Amino acid sequence: MARTGIAKGFNSGNVTTQRERPARPASKKMVASERVKLCRAIAREVVGLSPYERRILDMIKTGGSAADKRVYKFAKKRLGSHKRAVVKREDIKEVNSAQRARAAGV
Repeated sequence: MARTGIAKGFNSGNVTTQRERPARPASKKMVASERVKLCRAIAREVVGLSPYERRILDMIKTGGSAADKRVYKFAKKRLGSHKRAVVKREDIKEVNSAQRARAAGV
């Protein structure tokens, strides 16, 4: 906010110009590079799914009206947070759709 140069009221104080701050290293955290993405994809392809992920996949396949909610609750119990559970659910849904596409293509 621009200062007014007046001693009282909103935006009080000496008139100064805001300088551009350099980006902090913490802002780059959690952004995977292309190399890391490739390594993770290869590892997932070679290793496959863990047992709890296979169980989530089975829940998605069997479906039902409340499958999403059951999958979310199971993933949250295993992973510990809402955000991780939602991301894992979407990840396993993508795996399921890829498997179905591969099966349909064959």
